[in-house]
Amino acid sequence: MKTNSVKVLFTAIGSFLSSILGIMYIPVLLMVICNIIDYITGLAAAKYRTDGGISSYKSMKGITKKIMMWLLVVVGAIIDQLLAYGAVTLGFAMPFTFLVACIVAIWIICNEIISILENMIDIGVGVPGFLLPLIKNIKKQAERVAGTDQDVREE
Repeated sequence: MKTNSVKVLFTAIGSFLSSILGIMYIPVLLMVICNIIDYITGLAAAKYRTDGGISSYKSMKGITKKIMMWLLVVVGAIIDQLLAYGAVTLGFAMPFTFLVACIVAIWIICNEIISILENMIDIGVGVPGFLLPLIKNIKKQAERVAGTDQDVREE
């Protein structure tokens, strides 16, 4: 009986978020999952790195960075809404919704997966050689679609 309640709760939450986010539901969900996995693997990899272990400063900086990533997607959605408003004002029909926000989310997901793979390599996990170049290629394709082959500031 308790298992059914948990399933109903997760289904209700997923349905609610899907109704609010619409087409952005899957990219946002994947981004949040990658944020969580990156944070966990980053904590695990910290003790294997030469720059030291876990510190509250680095941890808070990481959490702040993840929140700022979410805000980047919001900025992309705002740009999408401005474009849609401008198109309607000029009498054009937009064939897409949330294109900029989706591209931003895909770019962030690629960065997170690259970071996850690097964390796993630092831990000593064997990572298939094709994964990192594959994700970097997807990231580059997202940058090409957006009209730029480089991001503003990469760490």
